Amino acid sequence: MSHSVCVISSRAPYSGQSAREALDTALVSASYDIETSLLLMGDGVYQLLPGQEAGDIPRKNLAAMLQVLPLYGIDTIYVDQLSLEERGIRPDALQAGVTVLAGGELPLFIQQHSRVFNF
Repeated sequence: MSHSVCVISSRAPYSGQSAREALDTALVSASYDIETSLLLMGDGVYQLLPGQEAGDIPRKNLAAMLQVLPLYGIDTIYVDQLSLEERGIRPDALQAGVTVLAGGELPLFIQQHSRVFNF
């Protein structure tokens, strides 16, 4: 198994610091040329809906952070299909560059990485 990192983000965009910390971890990992995957599940899938901006909240704009992921070599964001279904979100409502993983694919996807960070 090559050295790779999977960052799992399961928190809504501005419900706390977890979503930002997950993105920071993915960006730092990728900046060291480590193969890095970002997996959104649970309420983390809300991060990919349009209009998710900090507004008056004194926090970094997560939508802007998601946009720079390709610059760090993270070209695909993976999303849990069941999380989308539970929240009534259709995959075509999400930003481009997203791959939806069916429930049966998640364990194998996660096991393909040598390190997993769960936020």
